[in-house]
Amino acid sequence: MMLPTRLLAFALGSLVAMEAAGSSSNEDLYDTITDRAERLADEPYNDAAPTIPPALAELDYDQYRQIRFRPEDAIWHDQGLFEVQLFHPGFLYDRPVTLNLVDPDGDVQPLPFETSHFRYDGETDELAKLDLDDLGYAGFRLHYPLNSGEYRDEFMVFLGASYFRMVGRGQGYGLSSRGLAIDTAEPHGEEFPAFREFWLVKPEPDATRMTVLALLNSPSLTGAYRFDIDPGSQTVVDTEARLFAREDVGKLGIAPLTSMFMHGGIANYPADDYRLRVHDSSGLALHTGSGERIWRPLSNPDKLHISSLQDTAPRGFGLVQRPRHFDGYLDAEAHYETRPSEWVTPLDDWGKGHLELVEIPSDSEANDNITAYWVPEQSLEAGQSRTFRYRLRTFGATPPDQRLAHVIRSRQGWGAMPGQDDPPPTSQRHFIVDFQGPSLEDLDADQPVEARLTTSHGEILEPRVQRLPGDNTWRANFRLSPEDGTPADMRLALTLHGEPLTETWNYVWYPDERR
Repeated sequence: MMLPTRLLAFALGSLVAMEAAGSSSNEDLYDTITDRAERLADEPYNDAAPTIPPALAELDYDQYRQIRFRPEDAIWHDQGLFEVQLFHPGFLYDRPVTLNLVDPDGDVQPLPFETSHFRYDGETDELAKLDLDDLGYAGFRLHYPLNSGEYRDEFMVFLGASYFRMVGRGQGYGLSSRGLAIDTAEPHGEEFPAFREFWLVKPEPDATRMTVLALLNSPSLTGAYRFDIDPGSQTVVDTEARLFAREDVGKLGIAPLTSMFMHGGIANYPADDYRLRVHDSSGLALHTGSGERIWRPLSNPDKLHISSLQDTAPRGFGLVQRPRHFDGYLDAEAHYETRPSEWVTPLDDWGKGHLELVEIPSDSEANDNITAYWVPEQSLEAGQSRTFRYRLRTFGATPPDQRLAHVIRSRQGWGAMPGQDDPPPTSQRHFIVDFQGPSLEDLDADQPVEARLTTSHGEILEPRVQRLPGDNTWRANFRLSPEDGTPADMRLALTLHGEPLTETWNYVWYPDERR
């Protein structure tokens, strides 16, 4: 199983029509879409889709980029703070979606495709002469004066299957969200649900929040989605998903996040690359139901890795990009230091389950090879329905409301001492984990800070904690002697008088991995 490239949008299915005229409010309209999703789940899955002209399907990446939306034709142009721009079908985006506009009174009008909204530059100028009536759009992007009062920045985009991306102030696109994940990393292959139809609710002129509704369809289930979107320094999206199972769902992934990790930090990789790090996310963070904060550095493994972090009623999880400064990457084009982190906060009790992390071998930063999602313990069977409510939020280096110190560096190397006469085998590893944060600030070096350190296999040798000079950074050192090539699941946190000062560093060392 491989996740899509940045450009790849998995096939969108057939357009699904519904009559929503006469709805008196957003909630009434959402209920109407929910009823449609429930009825659709009782019908056989239909994968038929409108056919786009071969001239569009055969476009390559560079040609597709020559088709540009005219900003002056943006939906709600100069009518308020929000505007909507549209994506042309073609290239990999060969299954258009239906778009509807909803006025403040709840009246719904379909948005027909019009070639006049686009410039066809270069080799694409002949496309403007094609009969593209009723074609539909590939997707859309939302604009808002995020960084400047003089310009409406693009801050969120829906394009391809159930994928969407968003950024906060000063950030650039990186990781993606999805509406749902089904059977990710399963041997029989992954199922990719798709948003088939959208309703864009027009905000009042001075509104700072807008609503998008969506209908999702897939072989296994259908869904009605509501996104209440609040752009800002941290863009926040309150999400509700009402799901209806058409068939038994093997593995249901809630609030999936998808990202890229090539190399950097603890995860050694034989890259012939001047850049210190290449990734959109450097770690997975989990705030457990019991209140523990866990940090798992990401890797680009030799073999597919699937990790499960068991929990009950999780308080939140996310994929996080650390560090946040240019010197950590040295990439003046990609600017990985500006890529957003994203946090998922359940707004209901999600019960028992596990947070699943999938790390896929990759040899290109164009591939998204990381995904994480919540898997409920209770399965979803044919004929059943379930609702999930959660908040998505962009942020920087640390999850919202975290007060414990966080990991700023994880490194590892051969566990030998320089000049040692009888060095250990190269399988013995030396780990260092550095922490910074409010709970460590102004702690004197003679404070009895200790490492709470465990491993599932192998032996921990020479653990040590010290305060580094200069910047309120504390370091934990230790060596691991692996057990007969068995992976070691390690956990480390700093404590003072038995109370945690830091999040829990959690890393699985695979002795046969790249070094």
